[in-house]
Amino acid sequence: MTTVSIQRTPPAHAETIPPAEVAQAVDRLQTGQPIDRAGATALLGARGDHLERLLEAAGALRDAGAAARGDHEGRTITYSRKVFIPLTTLCRDRCHYCVFVDTPGGLRAKGAQPYLSPEEVLEIAREGAAMGCKEALFTLGDRPEDRWDVAGEWLQAHGFSSTLEYLGEVAELVLRETGLLPHLNPGVMTWPEMQRLRRLSPSMGMMLETTSRALWSEPGGAHYGSPDKDPALRLRVIDDAGRSRIPFTTGILLGIGETLADRADSLFALADAQATWGHVHEVIIQNFRAKPRTAMQNEPDLATDQYIAAVAVARLVMGEQAHIQAPPNLTDPEELTLLIR
Repeated sequence: MTTVSIQRTPPAHAETIPPAEVAQAVDRLQTGQPIDRAGATALLGARGDHLERLLEAAGALRDAGAAARGDHEGRTITYSRKVFIPLTTLCRDRCHYCVFVDTPGGLRAKGAQPYLSPEEVLEIAREGAAMGCKEALFTLGDRPEDRWDVAGEWLQAHGFSSTLEYLGEVAELVLRETGLLPHLNPGVMTWPEMQRLRRLSPSMGMMLETTSRALWSEPGGAHYGSPDKDPALRLRVIDDAGRSRIPFTTGILLGIGETLADRADSLFALADAQATWGHVHEVIIQNFRAKPRTAMQNEPDLATDQYIAAVAVARLVMGEQAHIQAPPNLTDPEELTLLIR
C-alpha cells in the first residue's frame, strides 16, 4: 500500500510554546481569570511543573462539579453498558488514519455483505441485552452508496433509498424487539434526516474532530478527500442537534496534523454549542494512534503529555459539569492514572 506523505503547517507535535506564555496562562488560572482561546492554546503546550499546575486546576474544577452533583470525593467514573453494532463498514470518506472502514473487495474476501442484515443486527442486540447492556451503539460509514455501487445495490434490493433510511429501520427494530436504547452515530445528516431519526433514538453522536479546514481542503491533510469531514458541515450538524434538543456526544481528535491553536478553537466551538443549546452531554478527547495499512501508519502517536494537557484544558473550557471521556481502549495502562488526576 502506498503511504501518503502528510504535510502539516505546523503540526502540534513540533510546536513549542514559550515557557513565559505558559506560565502566564497558568497564573491567570490560579487567580480565577476565565480561560480564553489564547490562554487555552498556551496551556495545551504546558509541560513539567506547568503541566502539574494545569492538572491541579482542572482537577479542582472537576471536583467542584462532582461535589455539586453529590459526589464529594469527585472520583466517580461513569460508563454506559452498550453493545457495538457496526451496521456497515463501507464509507464514502477517505480519512487517512481510519481502520474502521472496508472496501467492497475487502468485504468479499471476508465473505461479508455490505450491510448487516436485520437478523444479524437483532442477534447482536439480543446477545448484548443478555449480558446486561442498556444501549445499542450503531456505528457506520458515511453514505457509502455515494461511492460504492455495491452499497446502493444492496440498499435497493432490500427496499431502502439510503443508508440512513435503513439505519432508522433497524434502530426501531432493536428498540421494539429488545428494549435496548439505540444510540446512533449517523455521521453528517440533513435536517429532515435528523428529524426522522430523533424519534427512534434518545441520543446521537458525531465527533467534530477538528475545526481545521486545512486538514480537509489541502492535499495531504488527514481529511482530504472526505466530503463529510468539512468542519463547517460538522458544526452545522452539532447545532442542528441542539435545535432539535437531541442529547449529543461529540469530541475532538488530536494528533492528526492540527496545531495547538486548532485544538483550542475546536474545544471552544463545542463550548459555544453547549452554551447555546445545552445538548452536549459528553465530550470525547481522542488521541491519534498510528495503525498499520493506513496512510498515516508512519506518523507519530500523540505524545502523552500533549494528551494529558488536552484533557485538562477540555475540562477548563467545557466547565465543571461537562462529562469528559478519554477512550481507555486507546490509552496505555501507565497513562490511565494521569488521565484521572
